[in-house]
Amino acid sequence: MTDDDYYFGIDVGTASVRAGLFSPGGRMVARAVHPITVHDLSGSRAEQSSEEIWQAVAASVREAHANAGNPPVAGIAFDATCSLVLRDRADAPLDLGGGRDIILWYDHRAREEAAACTATGHDLLQTVGGVMSPEMQSPKLMWVKRHRPDLWSRLGGAYDLSEWLAHRATGQGARSLNPLVAKWGWLARAGGLQPDFLEAVGLEDMAARAGIGADIVPPGVAIGGLDEAAARDLGLAPDTPVAAGLVDAFAGALAMLGGLAPEAQGRTAALVAGTSSCIMTLTSEPWRARGVWGPYADAILPGLFVNDGGQSATGALLDDVLGRSPGLSHDEAQRLVAEGLARDGAAFGAEIDILPDVNGNRTPFADPDLGAVVSGLTLDRSRAGTARLYWRSAVGIALGLRQILAHLRQAGQPVEVLNVTGGHARSPLLMQLLADATGCTLNTARDVDGVLLGAAIAAAAPGRGLAEAAREMQPDWQVYRPDPAMRDQLARDYAVFERMQDHRSVIRALKR
Repeated sequence: MTDDDYYFGIDVGTASVRAGLFSPGGRMVARAVHPITVHDLSGSRAEQSSEEIWQAVAASVREAHANAGNPPVAGIAFDATCSLVLRDRADAPLDLGGGRDIILWYDHRAREEAAACTATGHDLLQTVGGVMSPEMQSPKLMWVKRHRPDLWSRLGGAYDLSEWLAHRATGQGARSLNPLVAKWGWLARAGGLQPDFLEAVGLEDMAARAGIGADIVPPGVAIGGLDEAAARDLGLAPDTPVAAGLVDAFAGALAMLGGLAPEAQGRTAALVAGTSSCIMTLTSEPWRARGVWGPYADAILPGLFVNDGGQSATGALLDDVLGRSPGLSHDEAQRLVAEGLARDGAAFGAEIDILPDVNGNRTPFADPDLGAVVSGLTLDRSRAGTARLYWRSAVGIALGLRQILAHLRQAGQPVEVLNVTGGHARSPLLMQLLADATGCTLNTARDVDGVLLGAAIAAAAPGRGLAEAAREMQPDWQVYRPDPAMRDQLARDYAVFERMQDHRSVIRALKR
């Protein structure tokens, strides 16, 4: 590593690819974004195309590299959503339909399969909050085997998206420990995949079909260099080192927590707030709570345990609200909200209350079948009316986060500080709301996308180690502190929030 070396972090989110070029000290010198298509289908299904994603990766890397003046690149790494990529025996896309070979992370088609996993009572359920989520890879693969045996018979490889991107870039078969631990039921300190669990759910052939062998490497370890074809696509030099990457939220947690001193463990959590939101801790001792994924041993840094509580749809809910007023952007909606708050104070939108569980509830209830509840909705689809609904949706999201933090504290995690990254972190309005609702101090990374930074830290790790790279590439922080003037109003909102949850439970019971 020299001062002239640069590192690419490449983040594949739900709807776009972002490529960021970073200096050895963690300064982002260029960034490019390209959209990708999301196909939302009936039956709680959502799919994408890996080939389209690779093209967007190539375009993003080329643009960012050119914007920085095409400096030498010493390494790259990928992070991505925990979407499932399916390939056939010739390593071509295994077509689910319409040329799509990816089951998206938030796809819930495998609810019955997830319930069957939970019904096994296997010990590995203790690492997923006691309940298997349909967002994990085992239920998704069960669904393929049960409902698309024509595809299962041709399956030659199944990857978490970040793994597939590294495979596409290098042609190598090494798998990253991070997604295997986080999404595949791999117990890092208990032999890896659990054969008795897989046999119990009819997936005894999963490892062979998915191509999971003995070559498993921790994040930040080089798995190979860019092959000739990938180098041409990306506009980089052949043999540029590619490091094992991470699931996107874990990359954010690496950037937000990886450089902290040990005494901050438990007191500081990472909040990765985007399409969904994840609240993540990195601790030296394992802990468990219902609805909290983990403890995941060694999933980010060796010797440490990761836990992940969260909300399945946050930015996705705000996106949906904007659809009531076509053409209204997040920035414009937030400007209208700020004007309304300045004019009306706490009365702005106060007639609306929302439980934001549009894609189920991960934490604390671990129930993928829960839905959102809205009180006070009208037919006002004007820009001003949409801004009121937008604000109260954001309040509902913030109150959900408050509830999750209370749940973590009951489990012994005294969280007082949130280091925040993701799309929401760019909004001072949303960050102040989260500080006010939770009572936590919030730190956001200045002038850098924290998830991209996490991928860049992994890219820089082969030369200096992942923990050292995380310490040396720490961002500068923008600090938000709770406003005491908002405490009473948000306490009343939270009391309504909990009462609405009680009412929802009563209604569900009456309908059974």
